[in-house]
Amino acid sequence: MREQMATAARSGLARTVTSDRPIDLAHTLAPLRRGTGDPCHRVTADGAHWRASRMPSGPVTYRLVQGDRCSVRAQAWGAGAAEFLDRLDHMLCLDEDLSGFAPEHPKLAEAHRRFPGLRMLRTGLVLESLVPAVLEQKVHTISARASWRKLVREFGEPAPGPAPDGLRLPPDAETWRRIPSWTYHRANVGPQRAQTIVRAARLAESLERTADQDPAEAARRLCSVPGIGVWTAAETAQRAYGDADALSVGDYHLAAVVGWTLLGRPIDDEAMVEYLEPLRPHRYRAIRLLEISGQAHKPKFGPRTPLTDHTWH
Repeated sequence: MREQMATAARSGLARTVTSDRPIDLAHTLAPLRRGTGDPCHRVTADGAHWRASRMPSGPVTYRLVQGDRCSVRAQAWGAGAAEFLDRLDHMLCLDEDLSGFAPEHPKLAEAHRRFPGLRMLRTGLVLESLVPAVLEQKVHTISARASWRKLVREFGEPAPGPAPDGLRLPPDAETWRRIPSWTYHRANVGPQRAQTIVRAARLAESLERTADQDPAEAARRLCSVPGIGVWTAAETAQRAYGDADALSVGDYHLAAVVGWTLLGRPIDDEAMVEYLEPLRPHRYRAIRLLEISGQAHKPKFGPRTPLTDHTWH
């Protein structure tokens, strides 16, 4: 492993993963990208997805490219490259079983037929998904993403390897913990959210271990941290745990979108949970299918930001 890490730091490593069913790389990775200006994620003109991340073994820059319909080509640089490539099939949930997923609603059935390559995400990197979710609590997505960009550009580090200009590693737990309160304030992050991030950073080691737990138990552990509720835990589980059932209850738009899209009328969270119950354990997968198929909608009763990929909160 030590020799592999040294080689990766110099010239990078490569791997191709394949599956017996399609892999839709762009739609699968979309939830990881916090807007087009995300300093940790870049999609280049050739369609390659570049991302800087922190594996347990060290920093990594990786580049993913769609191969044929059932394959993804990967390159990785940095001390965490070997570990990342070794876990890539796990991250892309190539082991998931969809044999029990047969939605009856025509819109869901059609979306599932049209997008058979949608996969869940299982990065195993809890804090990396948790911090942006906390930033998005009860604020407009545009504002939350601006805060994310400002904090990562100021406190992140340059990505290793031949990364695109400006690609940065997210801050590590110790850095998140030490960011002063006034700096969070300048980034338009209120005291409650800032304190939640600092609290989570202090508990980072134990929170990272939740990636190996049953998703329900992992979510319970996240929610035991003051400032982290059901919505934040679900948003984290959707990216870090590969949880196809992680429904973002409490989202500002989601229940209304589900109601208008599938029932032709608005509903609240309680009604949404009841209506989607037959889709367990694939409720989040159903939401993603509505999203990427372009069917998700809510009537425009007043000025608002148009629905885009994964901006329902």
